[in-house]
Amino acid sequence: MVRNPFSRWSVRRGSVRFPARSLGIALLGFHGLIAALLLGPLAVVASGEVDPRGNWRGASRASVGLAPKPAGHPDAVVQVYAARTVAWRGAFGIHPWIAVKRQGATDYTTWQVIGWRTMRGLPNVAAAHTPSPDGRWFGAEPWLLADLRGPAAERIIDRIEAAVASYPYGDRYRAWPGPNSNTFVAHVARAVPELRLDLPAHAIGKDYLGPATFLATAPSGTGWQLSAWGLLGLTAGIEEGVELNLLGLSFGVDVNDLALRLPGVGRIGLVESAPGVAHRL
Repeated sequence: MVRNPFSRWSVRRGSVRFPARSLGIALLGFHGLIAALLLGPLAVVASGEVDPRGNWRGASRASVGLAPKPAGHPDAVVQVYAARTVAWRGAFGIHPWIAVKRQGATDYTTWQVIGWRTMRGLPNVAAAHTPSPDGRWFGAEPWLLADLRGPAAERIIDRIEAAVASYPYGDRYRAWPGPNSNTFVAHVARAVPELRLDLPAHAIGKDYLGPATFLATAPSGTGWQLSAWGLLGLTAGIEEGVELNLLGLSFGVDVNDLALRLPGVGRIGLVESAPGVAHRL
């Protein structure tokens, strides 16, 4: 007798349904993958880099010396910073900000999205003027994601200002999956590809493209990004490499820097960062 190869499938109303066992295996694999991706944030907490009970009150905002002092550096400067967020959120994500100084200026202008401003009915993009844009983010030490100086910096400052002004979510904020501070910086980076900004895997919100946009250039401007509401997506670019996003947890391979991109951790690589740009490994 010839066995029916479709005997394990059930057909109802003309549709083919997978057997319960296959569905169970798929769900088990999905939960296993999520659990594996959560090992990154857990490792960050175990290492002591993040205090899950950290208190922002009284935390240091002191400069760490990454920005040249305006008095001794008349040339234009454009920098993008990032630091881990406060308390347990720092195990998952980072907070970035942009700083620019025109040639001969005595201060930097900084822009960043701050969530509590939205809750108070204020535009969430905060601008400030400071001689030291490299202060700790409520105790967390910042690092540089981009650093341009001289004519190359001066040429893009006007476009950065225009991109800041065109940010479409100035009245909305959502820590996960966006729009948030990483969504804001990714928006500016796409408008100014000269930054070649490679936002790390734990920049949750960088993949949020809006409620009805699913395809865009990668934040670095060197590739493309496919994303569904920041919850499921794929990014491929020269700077980013190949990165998958699953529920805001991103992982992949950065071929350009010979590094792994991991949730919570950011990047683990075998090659030192380029001079002038310090990546957190």
